Amino acid sequence: MTYTQAMSQQAYQQNQFQTASPGELTLMLYNGCLKFLRLAKRGLEAENYEEKNKNITKAQNIIRELMVTLQVNDETSEQMLKLYDYVHDQLIQANVHNRKENLDNAEAIVTEFRDTWKQVIQVDRQNRHQGGQLPV
Repeated sequence: MTYTQAMSQQAYQQNQFQTASPGELTLMLYNGCLKFLRLAKRGLEAENYEEKNKNITKAQNIIRELMVTLQVNDETSEQMLKLYDYVHDQLIQANVHNRKENLDNAEAIVTEFRDTWKQVIQVDRQNRHQGGQLPV
């Protein structure tokens, strides 16, 4: 990748973050977390423990951010917080004991959150776009 291409990609990503809705930002966090989990697995499989640690740490930072920003005001959000805490624990265990199954456990839950959140965003968009139309 050339310098110009790299700068264009960086500008595009920065614009994406600046123009994203809170829901889209959350989706980006889930996608980023999944990316770092996959990279951590690759590092673990290659016995590149520095790479594994770096990417698990990035995934942990995202999970902590999701935990801090979660408004716990009902049973659903309390359950989400518990699942985030479980994912965070799985990441710690994976990092300390070099166990792929802990990364798999974390990835499964984050994937479920991401897929559900993606559906919520799609339904919300449909509702907003249909808001100005009269029912047939």
